[in-house]
Amino acid sequence: MFLKLFSLFLIIPLVEIYLLVKIGGIIGAFNTVLVILITASLGAYLTKIQGFRVLRQIQDATRQGYMPGNELLHGLFVLIGGFALLTPGFLTDAIGFSMLIPQIREIYVGIAKGIIRKKIEQGNFQMRMYTDFR
Repeated sequence: MFLKLFSLFLIIPLVEIYLLVKIGGIIGAFNTVLVILITASLGAYLTKIQGFRVLRQIQDATRQGYMPGNELLHGLFVLIGGFALLTPGFLTDAIGFSMLIPQIREIYVGIAKGIIRKKIEQGNFQMRMYTDFR
């Protein structure tokens, strides 16, 4: 797991730097910075809208009396998408925007549910509750 995370945190910034330099060479440094600022602003706005929509869905689910598992996963991916859009770069922007589109986010949720289901079936998923309730 450590090697996967290390590779991820090494490869993504290298790809982002490469893309920023290449695209900056094509459209110019000022335009590249402008695009990054616009995508960050647009991303923050879309994250706010999608976040409130998911929050409403979570509230509706709990009001109807069922555990909002799907909705919580959607909320997680909206959060990750928002962070990705605030990170400067074209690759993270593409990933972030894809997580803010509900139809595409459904694919991410399906993949996450599959991974969770697989870990539960293999016995690799443990849940612990730490509370002060007595």
